[in-house]
Amino acid sequence: MNSPETAAESGATPPICSAKGCRADAVWVLAWNNPKLHTPERRKTWLACEEHREHLSSFLGVRGFLKEVVTLAEWDSGADGRAGRDPDERP
Repeated sequence: MNSPETAAESGATPPICSAKGCRADAVWVLAWNNPKLHTPERRKTWLACEEHREHLSSFLGVRGFLKEVVTLAEWDSGADGRAGRDPDERP
């Protein structure tokens, strides 16, 4: 599991992209939910590097799961009370 807040606080390596096999630093947070499984306010997250943001967004978007794409810095800043949520495991 990638945790932007934990990595930043501990001084560990930066969070990495959720794309399978990618080890690049994450730049984007893709907030999503599956309406068949999650309540409307629930947000799961994947992290994406610049190269994989469009691919991962498309994957979630065609399924109707994608709710929001923001920069990792914006997510960490706590805009709209989002900070502190742990991103999901890799897709």
